[in-house]
Amino acid sequence: MKNKYIDLIEQTFEFPTDEYKVVDDDLYWNEIPLMDIIKQYGTPLRLTYLPRISSQIQKAKIMFNVAMAKTNYNADYHYCYCTKSSHFSFVLEEVLKNDTHIETSSAFDINLLEALVETGALKNDRYIVCNGFKRPSYIENIVSLVASGFNNVIPVLDNKYELDKYIEAGLDRPLNLGIRIASEEEPKFEFYTSRLGIRYNDIIPYYLEKIKDNNLFSMKMLHFFINTGIKDTAYYWNELSKAVNLYCELKKICPELDSLNIGGGFPVKNSLEFNYDYEYMAEEIVAQIKGICVQNDVPEPDIFTEFGSFTVGESGAMLYSIVHQKQQNDRELWNMIDSSFMTTLPDTWAISQRYVLLAVNNWGSNYQRVHLGGLTCDSQDFYNAEAHSNAIFLPKIVDGREQFIGLFNIGAYQ
Repeated sequence: MKNKYIDLIEQTFEFPTDEYKVVDDDLYWNEIPLMDIIKQYGTPLRLTYLPRISSQIQKAKIMFNVAMAKTNYNADYHYCYCTKSSHFSFVLEEVLKNDTHIETSSAFDINLLEALVETGALKNDRYIVCNGFKRPSYIENIVSLVASGFNNVIPVLDNKYELDKYIEAGLDRPLNLGIRIASEEEPKFEFYTSRLGIRYNDIIPYYLEKIKDNNLFSMKMLHFFINTGIKDTAYYWNELSKAVNLYCELKKICPELDSLNIGGGFPVKNSLEFNYDYEYMAEEIVAQIKGICVQNDVPEPDIFTEFGSFTVGESGAMLYSIVHQKQQNDRELWNMIDSSFMTTLPDTWAISQRYVLLAVNNWGSNYQRVHLGGLTCDSQDFYNAEAHSNAIFLPKIVDGREQFIGLFNIGAYQ
């Protein structure tokens, strides 16, 4: 009977994978011997594998450019990275090596960009798409960035009152603008309409009233995003269709409009059995945009995406040591880690986020069903679900033998 941990993983998933393999009972992640890292640095330990960031960016660029070639799409694709997903300097520097652009969502983000300019990592020809509800400090920083020589800054208007704030902040040169559509939320969501953006029916009247004859502003981009992410559902395709049709309607009265920003939403692997057809989704998005534009006799727009989690999620790992095992009743066995899930992986308790969870060592040992507990006294400081029906299986704890575990693809928002 096969009852070793490695048997369980190989029988449950397609294993090994491009990212994970086992050598002499120890886990290798992206060809990195994790036990060697642990021996040198100890645990708990957070890792970032920078090459994965570049490979994800290139993957998306290839997918969208291939999709455009297949559909004879006559415009360009632009990859933006959302700084809010991970602000670390080494992450942003790796992102910018790949001819990418930046999406911001706060005044603080502009300060980060200024620091990157000083190091030479960020050039002033990059697109800087400024999203979010903008407080005075954010607007002032945007105006300052434009004044410093960034010619491709695109503030995306979140409401009707934002436009005048740029003039009040001292804007003295022409500025390209975007408008975010207040999209309809998924039927089961708590709200009917997104809190962000301007309502569909208000966008064209607003353009005619405030932007069309204003020499200081040009309408360049229409921004569309829904909270569910990019999914092959009737809801997603319906919202995309509505956005593209609005783009076409606006383009007919606004010649300078040339870009459609479809936001982000490509998912990150949260299990070894993860299955998502990225190529199909990219091609279908491009084809639908192309088809609607042809129907409306409107040139295809440049496509912007804003990928945050997709860019950095798979670059991150968190390693822990099992410091103690507790038998709380006949059925519940707890492995206590040397840290807290609530502080090191807050999404595990805040939104019940799940990650790839694997043992780092002792793959040749028998396995047992366990729960994982953090060190704090908070009742929510635990992690107890993976692909095995709300349970975790790890190598059996043996007295005097160390056991390490890793949670992977944790690079975004943690």
